[in-house]
Amino acid sequence: MTKRTASSTTKKPPAVRDAAVATGDDAMSRRDLIAGAAGAIGVAVAAGIPLVAGGQAAKATPVAPVVPADPTKLQGAPTSPVGARSTFYQPSRTPFGETVGNSLSPLQDLTGTITPADLHFERHHAGIPRIDPARHALLIHGLVETPLMLTVDEVKRFPQVTRTYFIECSGNGRNAYREPKPDLTPQKVAGLVSNTEWTGVPLKILLDEAGAKPAATWFLAEGGDACVMTRSIPMAKAMDDAMVVWAQNGEPIRPEQGFPLRLLLPGWEGNTSVKWLRRLELGTRPWATRWETSKYTDPLPDGTARQYSFDMDAKSIITAPAFPQVLSRGWWPVTGLAWTGRGKITRVEVSTDDGRSWTDAELTPTTGVKAPVRFAHHWEWSGQAAVLLSRATDETGYVQPTRKELLTVRGIGTDFHFNPIVGWQVAADGKVTFHGET
Repeated sequence: MTKRTASSTTKKPPAVRDAAVATGDDAMSRRDLIAGAAGAIGVAVAAGIPLVAGGQAAKATPVAPVVPADPTKLQGAPTSPVGARSTFYQPSRTPFGETVGNSLSPLQDLTGTITPADLHFERHHAGIPRIDPARHALLIHGLVETPLMLTVDEVKRFPQVTRTYFIECSGNGRNAYREPKPDLTPQKVAGLVSNTEWTGVPLKILLDEAGAKPAATWFLAEGGDACVMTRSIPMAKAMDDAMVVWAQNGEPIRPEQGFPLRLLLPGWEGNTSVKWLRRLELGTRPWATRWETSKYTDPLPDGTARQYSFDMDAKSIITAPAFPQVLSRGWWPVTGLAWTGRGKITRVEVSTDDGRSWTDAELTPTTGVKAPVRFAHHWEWSGQAAVLLSRATDETGYVQPTRKELLTVRGIGTDFHFNPIVGWQVAADGKVTFHGET
């Protein structure tokens, strides 16, 4: 665009002039002005500020980001009530729109180990209930000295703690285990796991307040959604690290994660961390509800089934490189996540030759127990076909198995607890695809 000085502008009103006012050798184009306006409008939309009289909303039409050639020459966007992600970074869960089903966390788009609250995976059996916290209550009864009916505010008055734990759906990895396909992404392979900083009260404190009787060896947790999810849990877990939580990552739990109260059982299959928690009943044996008989059991090749197999086994996944990336020759960080429901991950090994040799990866320092670690291994790709794998070991000495080893023990029909070694095949042209036949 041809530069014009201030004296060369026409008599058009300033708001519609199509030229920039030049200062020395610098000029601001119409594109720059549009970019500035777009930034301000974007903030307004994110904040819910009406764009026109009467609060009429603008059409949410996806557009490519418009940016000035030199952002130092243009005033930036104003402050807003709620921050928004960069328009250049828009991760999302998938699939979405399902009342009975799940949505997967975009593992390949995340860094570190903490999952943003709005990207935490979902699993629902009857949709997300709308609950007024002022009307919600938690009943604790059964084998207790003093039955309690606690409001949300009353639960929050007990001594609180903040701890970081992962939650993983027990069906995480089902598709990749049963039918590995080359076009699977990390999100589709293992996106039913997320890691959060949780705030709440240790369950033991609430049960002590109610006076749990020594005869109580199990308790039933019940949710307040339309399916009335119920699970039987051993009292030993309640007295160990179980929590009743109301906040994640510094804010109230999101509705899809159990607002206003959720049971949290660190390291155990996700369905036991009952959302929208409304009742705890203490007893002497499991209740054998529909959710622990027809569901959440592990059928085995010999015709029997594992039941109450709560702990999530050690697991890892490389999140980059991964499908659909295309590599060029040179150095690449092979990075991913590893976690275990039995404590800490002590070792992650990476193989770049389909498991013929293994190298210890570097682990991000962490004090977390039952929380993921991020691992990394720098690898120089020479342009030859390769297979990248990761293998985790936890503090109990348990080593992540291959798919063949897991098939021998569990069979192809098992429905939960999938933790085989998986990885990525790199073709000679640099294309990366999923490799699950280990």
